[in-house]
Amino acid sequence: MAGFLRVIFVTLAILGLASCLQAPNKYSYNGESVTTIEVHKADRKMYLLHGGKVLKEYRIQLGSTPVGAKQFEGDGKTPEGSFRITQHNPKSTYHLSLRISYPNDANRAYAKAAGKPTGGDIFIHGQPGWTRVIGDWTAGCIAVTDQEIEEIYTMVKDGTQINIFP
Repeated sequence: MAGFLRVIFVTLAILGLASCLQAPNKYSYNGESVTTIEVHKADRKMYLLHGGKVLKEYRIQLGSTPVGAKQFEGDGKTPEGSFRITQHNPKSTYHLSLRISYPNDANRAYAKAAGKPTGGDIFIHGQPGWTRVIGDWTAGCIAVTDQEIEEIYTMVKDGTQINIFP
């Protein structure tokens, strides 16, 4: 029995050492912090900002009906307004994704008054696994290339302000 316990102890010690020697997280960033994200829907551009300084600029794809603010579930529109990044999702169907805090209280109130659901699950994400899609195609999300979402994923922290303009 003592020999069996010794084998288990040595195995656990080796596994613990191996975990310390693993490669660093491939999704890491050590530059200036992103303080705000700005999305300009009409221009199909997204900017990562530190204060007023643009750190990165990306071409984006939007919901399948991009003009106007998201009002209800299934309308194909990307929300407009001020939100926050609330979650990093490493297991996204679209490579990686960052959850946007839509709907806010005003969005919920508007939809409730109309007797319709607001929808949700709005993200900044990559492409579907099978192809690179051209044009606006999402259900209301903001899409970039897989390589770009890897970069964005590392640069943006949960709680970051995101302002989405028409």
